Amino acid sequence: MGQDISRRAFLRGGIAAAAGVAAGSIPGAAAAARPEEKTQLATLLDISKCIGCGACVEACQETNAHKYPNPQKPFPKMYPDRAKVSDWSDKQDVTDRLTPYNWLYIQHASVDMNGEEAELTIPRRCMHCVNPPCVKLCPWGAAKQLENGISRIDPQICLGGSKCNAVCPWDIPQRQTGVGLYLDILPNFAGNGVMFKCDRCYDQIEAGQLPACIEACPEDVQTIGPRDDIIQKARQLAKETNGYIYGETENGGTNTLYVSPVPFEKLEAAIEKGKGKPHLAAVSDRMADANNLAAAMVIAPLAGIAAAARKIYNYAQKSNKSKERA
Repeated sequence: MGQDISRRAFLRGGIAAAAGVAAGSIPGAAAAARPEEKTQLATLLDISKCIGCGACVEACQETNAHKYPNPQKPFPKMYPDRAKVSDWSDKQDVTDRLTPYNWLYIQHASVDMNGEEAELTIPRRCMHCVNPPCVKLCPWGAAKQLENGISRIDPQICLGGSKCNAVCPWDIPQRQTGVGLYLDILPNFAGNGVMFKCDRCYDQIEAGQLPACIEACPEDVQTIGPRDDIIQKARQLAKETNGYIYGETENGGTNTLYVSPVPFEKLEAAIEKGKGKPHLAAVSDRMADANNLAAAMVIAPLAGIAAAARKIYNYAQKSNKSKERA
């Protein structure tokens, strides 16, 4: 039944219509300060339902495998030397953290529930912030926010500079060296690959389908729909179960909301954290920071120009290759 509700909410939200061009492509100063006032889609994850089966992880990998990087080796030597190689191409089977080849994984937490130890499992991926720092502060315009609230990274534009990872409160985007535009322009100096993360199966949503992780879940852990509806569902669920919400206000609000039967402080203390393993701590609104806001206002028009220039470059490259084949 839960999946039917999710599908109805999905269709009612006008997903196909809302999956338009990125709002952050060439934003002005005002757009840098606040998200576009469009209908954003959100997902609600009921942690109490998750059994940690990994069906969502497998479905994500199968559905998005065609988007995964195929690096060219050997990698160019980078200058300065502090630009480290990040190569996951020989570790594509890693599923216990986020990588360029694994955009969703399951966190485990052993916590006390009513005097008894309980094992909770938590699907983790990009939070798809309402006002995403990764989009607003990407200097090349590679990170974009679609009108439906999905944030994604354009691999044709990204140089792998990792600014998105640095400004993400959860360090979500992960880099793969040896792929992307930097190989064609400045392979020894520019960036170091491409950044990858969950794009919430934006292409499936454009086709009117559910994201793979939601479709595959046997326990109906996730529900998707317009953000306002999802917030109401989350609040109602939390009220009915004496639960707790994460994601409604974190970083100014996200489009990924969790409801947990235990306080998130307990989960934060129990989960394994580190690179590729995001936390569950409280997060203030990074785009409300004066320095980030000022930076976004400066970067926004420059990023738009940079993105346009790279698209022209990519088009020219394709045209040249077509002429060579002819």
